[in-house]
This record gives sequence, structure tokens and C-alpha cells, in this order.
Amino acid sequence: MTHPFAWRAGGCHSGGVRFEVALPAQVEAQSCNCSMCALTGYVHVIVPESRFRLTKGAARLVEYTFNTRVAKHLFCAECGIKSFYRPRSNPDGWSVNGRCLDSVDGLELIIEAFDGQNWDANAASLSHLSKEPA
Repeated sequence: MTHPFAWRAGGCHSGGVRFEVALPAQVEAQSCNCSMCALTGYVHVIVPESRFRLTKGAARLVEYTFNTRVAKHLFCAECGIKSFYRPRSNPDGWSVNGRCLDSVDGLELIIEAFDGQNWDANAASLSHLSKEPA
């Protein structure tokens, strides 16, 4: 079975950090209620490593970790926007902020609530998202 993916561009507010992510026309996304995501309005689009590429601004990225220090939250040092990061739930992939895509034209984002306040009980439900499709 083939999975048609289209590369979509995105980035931070200042334009100093840019990325591309390969997505199908319909993608599962999560709106999380954890302490970090609830404050920022982050919409998670989790993809395998092979479907993400940083195209500009690696030197501008600043890393923030907390709690277990597994998740690598990456922010633009100029504007402070976190357009993607390495999630604790999917350390073999990337979480892209759906709100940081340049355009969602032709993309159906199916946004589901994720209970990140109870992360340990729910994190396993995300593990499939960073796996390559069969």
C-alpha cells in the first residue's frame, strides 16, 4: 500500500526557523491539556523522523527541558515560537505545531483532545504516530 504524502512548509513567527513535514491529505492531530500545551495552544502533528526536515535556522534553536528531561522543546531564540519539538511520547519522531504550517489548504486536520495532565496513563496511545505506515 502506498501513502501519498505532500511536503508542507512551516516555521516560526520571525521566519528564522523553517521546516518541512510530509503529511497525507488527512492527518490525526492532538490538542493537549498539559501545563505546556495548554498555555501555548500547541496542536500536535506527530510524524516519523523520515517525514521531517529542518530547512533553516538550526543555530537559532534554543532547547528547554523539564520534569523527566526527555522531551526536547525547541524554540526560536528570536521570536520564542516552538514550531516543532522532539516529544517524550515519540522520541523516534517529531511533533510539529499544526498552527505553524504555512497553509492547511487541502489538509484535513482531525484534532482530538489528548489528556496530557494524565500523561503516564495516556502517552502510549500516541506511540503509533511516529511509526512508518505499513
